[in-house]
This record gives sequence, C-alpha cells and structure tokens, in this order.
Amino acid sequence: MRHANDHRKLGRNPGHRKALLRNLMNSLVLSERIETTVPKAKELKRLGDRLITLGKRGTLHARRTAFALLSNKESTDKLFETLAGRFTTREGGYTRILRTGYRVGDGAEMAIIEYLPAEEKKAKAKSKKKATAKKSIAKADKGKAERKTRVAPKSEKVRGGQEIKAARAPRAPRKTSES
Repeated sequence: MRHANDHRKLGRNPGHRKALLRNLMNSLVLSERIETTVPKAKELKRLGDRLITLGKRGTLHARRTAFALLSNKESTDKLFETLAGRFTTREGGYTRILRTGYRVGDGAEMAIIEYLPAEEKKAKAKSKKKATAKKSIAKADKGKAERKTRVAPKSEKVRGGQEIKAARAPRAPRKTSES
C-alpha cells in the first residue's frame, strides 16, 4: 500500500528528481506543451498548477517562490506576465494530460502535457452558439406566427353584430405511395 507516500520517486535520487522536474517545469512554462512519460506528466501536473496559482497571486513573495522552483528568470517572467493572466477566472485545473501511445524503444507510455488554451475563445464560441440558437428560435417563432395568421379563418359581420367564421375550403385528398 502507498499510505503517506506523497509523490512519485520516478526511479531517481532526490537531487536528480528535483533537477528533472525543474527542467520539465521550465520547458512547460516556455513552450506550454511538452511530451514526456505519463508518470512524469502526472507529477509535473501538480507542480505546473501550483506555478499558475503563484502567478495569479502576483505578489513579490509569490514571484520569489516561483523563481525558487524554476531557477530561470525568463520562465518566471512569462509565468507572471502571460500565463497567469490567462487563467484569472479559472479556479484550478490549468493543465491537461493527453496520452499519445507507447515509446518504441522501451514501451513506456507517453503523454503530452499542456496548459489549457485561453478561456476567451471558449466564451466567444459559446456566445456564438447561443446567438445562433436564439436566431433559429426566433426564425421558428416567426414561421409559426406566419402559419397561424395564414391558417386562421376569416370572420364576417352579419346583421345583429354576430360574427360568423367562414368555413375553410376542403382539403384535397393526399396522394399515397400506393397509387
């Protein structure tokens, strides 16, 4: 059982593991999408989401903490200037892991880990869908209203103020496929 085991060891000693994850974090922040093995991607997901949370805080302490994790000024600047602003409305889950198959050399399961695209695009797409749906509903309502006005029988005034509805013309019999 894995009780109280906090993270994956990834088959490395602590110094090597820390360096590996630091390099992966820097690559993820700079390119926003990298391919690696599934266990490394799962471990990197925890750290990548934590970096975005630090970037959203935007304080000096958060910047220094992020720099301690990344050790790269270029990555830290991009994190605070670009990436953190992308996720201002999102509460968590800033990364996703897409499994791509197995590596040819050793059969390790590979995955792509990436930061999610900007929320604005999804919001615009949803608003476009809603607008087209509203237009189609409006067209349908308009068509129903036209049909109702065309089908409604006319009324005629007769002496005494009574209204008499004119009878509709009988419909022609429908053609069937048998005849």
